[in-house]
Order: sequence, then C-alpha cells, then structure tokens
Amino acid sequence: MTSLRADYAPDGQEHAGEFPYTRGISAEPGPWIMGQYAGFGTAAETNGRFRALLEAGVTGFSVALDLPTQMGLDSDDPAAAGEVGKVGVAIDSLADIETLMAGIPLERISQMRTTANSIGYIWAAMFVALAEQRGLDPNAFGIFIQNDVLKEYVARGTQIFPPAPSLRLSVDVLEYVARHVPRWVPLAVSGYHIRESGSDAVQEIAFTFANAIAYLDAAVGRGVSIDAVAPTLFTFLSADIELLHEVAKFRAARRVWAKLIRERYGARDARSEQLRIFVFTAGSSLTAQQPLNNVVRATVEAIAAALAGVQTMHVCAYDEAVGVPTEAAATLALRTQQIVAFETGLTETVDPFGGSHAIEALTAETAVSIEALLAEIESRGGALACIESGWFQDEIAGSAYRQAQAVEAGEKPVIGVNRFASPSEPIAVFRSDPAGEQRQRDSLRALRERRSQSDVTRCLDLVESAARSGANVVPACVEAVKVYATVGEIVGRLRAVFGEWRPSGAF
Repeated sequence: MTSLRADYAPDGQEHAGEFPYTRGISAEPGPWIMGQYAGFGTAAETNGRFRALLEAGVTGFSVALDLPTQMGLDSDDPAAAGEVGKVGVAIDSLADIETLMAGIPLERISQMRTTANSIGYIWAAMFVALAEQRGLDPNAFGIFIQNDVLKEYVARGTQIFPPAPSLRLSVDVLEYVARHVPRWVPLAVSGYHIRESGSDAVQEIAFTFANAIAYLDAAVGRGVSIDAVAPTLFTFLSADIELLHEVAKFRAARRVWAKLIRERYGARDARSEQLRIFVFTAGSSLTAQQPLNNVVRATVEAIAAALAGVQTMHVCAYDEAVGVPTEAAATLALRTQQIVAFETGLTETVDPFGGSHAIEALTAETAVSIEALLAEIESRGGALACIESGWFQDEIAGSAYRQAQAVEAGEKPVIGVNRFASPSEPIAVFRSDPAGEQRQRDSLRALRERRSQSDVTRCLDLVESAARSGANVVPACVEAVKVYATVGEIVGRLRAVFGEWRPSGAF
C-alpha cells in the first residue's frame, strides 16, 4: 500500500509536525504504544496477568491499583476491609512492587502507567528504589505516573489531603523527575475521569488544561524551566463513541495546547508545545446489557483515536461494565488495537481526515469553545479556586444530568439499552480469589515483623520533616520505601502535617 506523505497539506493547510500541531505532533506516521490496564488481587496474581500480556505483544502496562492503595491505606487498615484487591492490585510496600515486577525486564517496558494520583510521590519513589535494587539507571525504562490529584476532587474522589498541599505534592514529583529522571512522565493531566463523570468534550479538555496550568505555574514558580517539564507531560483523555467529534476534539486540543504553552510560558523548545495524548476508550459507553456490543463500541473509539494520531492507547475490554476484565476479554481488547494498527492502514498516513470540511469545521468550533471556557476558568481564579468553590463539580454534574435525561428520553440511542433491547446471553465474569485479601494482610504482617522498625521510624521522620519544611518529599520517600515503610505509614506522616480533605459543608 502506498502511503500518503504526512507532510501533504491540501488547500494550503498547516503541515503535520508543525505549530500549532493540529494535524499531529510528528510528520511521520506509525503506530502508538499499546498497553492494557491490568491489576487485581495481590501483586503475584497481577504479575501473572502482566506476563501473559507481555507475551501477547503489549509494549506498555497500566497498573490498576485497588482503592485502599489509591487512598493511602494499608491493606490491614480497618477502613480497607472488603476492598483489598477488588478493583486493582494491592500495593502496600516496595516488597509488593518487587513481586509485581518479578521476571519482567524493566528495560523492555516503554511505559509503566498507573492510577497513582494522590500517592504519585510514593509510586515514583518505589520505582527509583526498584531500579537501584536491579542496578539500573531509572532513565533506562519508562515510568508514567498519572499524578493528577486535582481531578480527583471533581471526578474520582481518591483525594487524601486538602487541594493546596495535594497540588504541592504532585509538583514535588514534577520537580524531582525534571531534575533526576527526565525520561519519565511525571504527570498525565487527566480529562478521562472528568469525561467519565459526565462532562462534555469541551469541558473535558478545558478543565484538564486548567489543571495543567496550575501544575505548570507551580513548577515554574519553583524555578523549573517550562522546557524541562512540559515536554515530559502527557494528557490522559477519553475516546468516546461519536467518532467525528472525537477526532476533532483531539485535533483541537493539540492546537489550543500549543498556543497556550507558547503564549503563557514563552517556551523555546518545540516539544513543550506538542501535546502527547494517551487515550482510553470510554468506559462510560460500555453497557452491562448485551455486553458483546461493547467490542464494536471500543473498536469505533479506537479508530477515532488512531485517526487523530494519539501516542498511546488502551482499549476497554467488553466485560468491564460488569467487573475486572477476564484474561480472554483483555487479550481481545489488545487484539482490537493490533488489528486497527496493523491491518487497516490507518497508521500509514498522518491525519487522514485533514482537509475534510466536517472535521475542520468541528475542530475550529471545538478549539474556540475550549479557549472560551479556559478564559472563564481564569476569570474565576483558576483551577484551584474552581475546585475549592465547587464550580467544576457543579458544571460536570449539570452535564451528566443532561446526558442521562437524553438517554432516558431515548434522544441519545444506546443499543441494547433504550433501542433494540433484548435479553443478554450470560458471559463469564472475572472473580478474584476471596482468600486474596487475607493473604495480602498476612504478607504485610510478615513484612512488619522482619524489617528494621528503627530504620522505618528514622526514614518516616525524614518524610515528615521534609513536608513541614517545604522541601521536596520525593527523596525522603525514596529512603522510606527502601527500608519497607508502607504506603499507609508514609501517608499517615503527611496527614499529620497537612490534615485531611473535607468537602465543603461537611460537619
């Protein structure tokens, strides 16, 4: 098949790989990094799934953490009861990371992504420590830390501390990575969860970029060059079911980002202006009714992302509406990516929809709407102020309500739900080992018994001291995880300094 050169620009259009990068950040066509989200039960169980995915051709992993880990709770915390290993893997200490990555060559992994948002600084510390154990330069492999705690307040709810200190901890990771591990991705500003919570496409991008501005302003305020941090960032966005609108959204996002970075920060490195996009197909589009329909939905969404020229992608498994994916469903989702990438020819041309009247009009309209909403957010004091006032949350809730009404009224068709509904055939549902939670607690108890408690206390004191003094906490966290201090113990020391988040109006 003959490729259309990526620098072809019909009717005087801009070229791919050139400012403002609407048509893509590179003029060279090619496939994206393929990774599948995986994690359940104990680190040993998840390690088995990772090995299977690696053999199936995965080049990057997304580690699903269970809710206690995301909330900074150890598996033996009473508040974690019943949730250990349920929606992701339980990670209590460096010992679990050692098990999680056992037999997996780190240098073969282009990206190791994670949902660590409120505990991004601990996740970074654990992989620095693991690299040291293996005698590797941390820059020899790719770590991708989501680390976007601000969107937790508006979209997911795993925040631990109040917004201001949470922002500071996320920026600690940005600063540390920029200075010590520049190959890593220290932040993936996430619109995905904003969209999953009910936002529309414009809100998804505008709220995400507003959060990014808060992080970048804080990093630059510490003396970190914009050209040291911006090129390392990713966005984490949703590919929803409306194909043309989604292609236009990604194109518009690149255009708005490039102008924002140039005009607000005066970046000199072109890479700072190039928006790198990690796409997850939309979990919210999946249905428990007629779940095999989800294979089609995920394929359409993957095609939209491919047409838009994203850098990395995850395709949802068809059974995710009912639970953690089975291995067979996860493999089929990976095969979906591989078929789109290697059989359709979509990766042989950059921005194949460029020049289309519909796509160009939608791109321009979306970009204007994003910029207008960003201006409104700025007028309200920026992302942190909009979070603290609840304005982001209210705007998303209003959008979600309107979308739900449209489905209920039948105005928005959902096949198998409000159109062409029929009884579903039963499907195999993944079941985690019910004894896994107790095994994780037993493992944690054994760890506490064999480690040096005096070393743990000393290193936890360093973490607390760094937090109180305003120093970057990541170096102290590295020392703490190396002596097997736990996630809950580190977070507990920070909670003593920063307090806990309470929603406005809470008693």
